[in-house]
Amino acid sequence: MRTLLGSLFLLLFTFSSWAQQQPLKNSNYYELRIYTAHPGKLQDLVSRFENHTRFLFEKAGMENIAYFLPNDPDENKLYYILGYPDVESRDQMWQKFLNDPDWKKVYEESRKNGPLVQSIQETFMVPAPGLNEKSISGNSGIFQLRIYTCFDNKLPNLEKRFKDHTQDLFAKQGLINYPYFETVEKDGSQPKLVYLLGHQDLESFEQAFSNFIKDPDWIKARDESEKNGKIVEKVDAVFLKTLPFSSIK
Repeated sequence: MRTLLGSLFLLLFTFSSWAQQQPLKNSNYYELRIYTAHPGKLQDLVSRFENHTRFLFEKAGMENIAYFLPNDPDENKLYYILGYPDVESRDQMWQKFLNDPDWKKVYEESRKNGPLVQSIQETFMVPAPGLNEKSISGNSGIFQLRIYTCFDNKLPNLEKRFKDHTQDLFAKQGLINYPYFETVEKDGSQPKLVYLLGHQDLESFEQAFSNFIKDPDWIKARDESEKNGKIVEKVDAVFLKTLPFSSIK
């Protein structure tokens, strides 16, 4: 019996780890949504997601990828990522969700003491080609969401540098590579590169990233990749922590 239970535990653990390490296996189109809560309403918003919204998303066919709060407690926001089979399904699923009587009931009950959400920011994304082939190596206590704006026509150069060098050099310093995305720009402009990077805590992350920046292998790769000009125009970054119900950890 003990051997059987041990085997079952190992099987469940292996399955759980595998599922966690393959976050982009089911969807082809993604959405990063950032909700700014009304003052004093962030915890109510989180509770609504934890107890109701995420289950109703699944009911409508969406995939819950990740849920985060900013590491800075003064930033009154909820970050999350959803997955869909394709762009057409996204709109159909949202209509199904918004018209669900269960959602309408939850929504109205949660607003009895005032609305929860002040504003919503949406970013549509697809997996970055060639940058999601490595499995995720563990869990993290802190994440950084990083968004790269490239100079014109330089995104392929950036993605090649990540594939050939940067991802491995991050891992060399103990940083964990999470999913990589390209944004879908409705105006047809060049996509941005969006990705998540993790470590055990903020101090470890900052030390590891400092070591990465000073790594001679990184300096060599960066300089060689920029022989024909700079690649990255701007980097936006924010530290995040996962919520307990997030699939990505």
